[in-house]
Amino acid sequence: MPRPFVAYLRVYEPLSALDAPLADQVRKALENGALSRADVGERERELWLRSQLARPRRLLPGERSDGRVSPDAPFDVMTISPAEVPGEVGPGPLVCPLDLRARSAAALVGFLATSTGPLQDEAVAVEPEEIRARASSVMAELTGGAVHVISTTWTVPLPWFALVEPASRRVVLAPKDDPERQVSWRVSMADALERVARAHGVVSRSLGEGGPAKVLADTKRWLDHFSSDSAVELDYGGLVQLIDDKDLLEDSSATDVNAIVDALEAGDAEEVALRYERLREFWGELASRERHG
Repeated sequence: MPRPFVAYLRVYEPLSALDAPLADQVRKALENGALSRADVGERERELWLRSQLARPRRLLPGERSDGRVSPDAPFDVMTISPAEVPGEVGPGPLVCPLDLRARSAAALVGFLATSTGPLQDEAVAVEPEEIRARASSVMAELTGGAVHVISTTWTVPLPWFALVEPASRRVVLAPKDDPERQVSWRVSMADALERVARAHGVVSRSLGEGGPAKVLADTKRWLDHFSSDSAVELDYGGLVQLIDDKDLLEDSSATDVNAIVDALEAGDAEEVALRYERLREFWGELASRERHG
């Protein structure tokens, strides 16, 4: 079965920066073994399906039918070494809790906001008011007030590329069905915040506060929740299953987005149009796959 077609933006914080009880949960998870990047998509799908196939069905992974957290609820964490990140981060280990219950709760609220009544009735057997209340309760459990992972299906929001240095891209050309296949970038929190602040300033002055500028502003607010010694990772995740080796190697998305920011600052409309067209062609093909299955 293919991995979920999901891309990720992750924050890895120093373990020493976490408050209890989160730090204690992370230490216990590390003793049991951290989750590898290659296993993340399958693990998240497994936990979600397990919650939906339970009888009675659970609204969120890791909880009992009455909504309370199960005492044996899975708690997964990823980890990387500071040596794997350009710039000043750490001390290690750098850890990224998956925060799956909170992310699932936020996704359900988003589903309510974008879906129709009949679709909601078929997919979720809980009143919308209860879902929103449960989601608020779950989000309140987060020690730092924000999840460590945000994700998107079938595509990568183009403003995310403004956070990373194009030259730091990592590409692993394993077979498409091999979970080691990857495209990703890592950057220090300090660099990510500097980049997103500059991009937001340039884009908002040139294009207004909506669209890409709003994504950049929202991303900066999210990053501000975490330790300044953290690392940020942009990972294509399961999307690499949809892209041929040649296209992965020739993918210039990070270069193009950063060039657009430079061109907007310089008032070079022709360069902006050229770069945007390249991005539209690359990501438009993936978007068409979502529409046509």
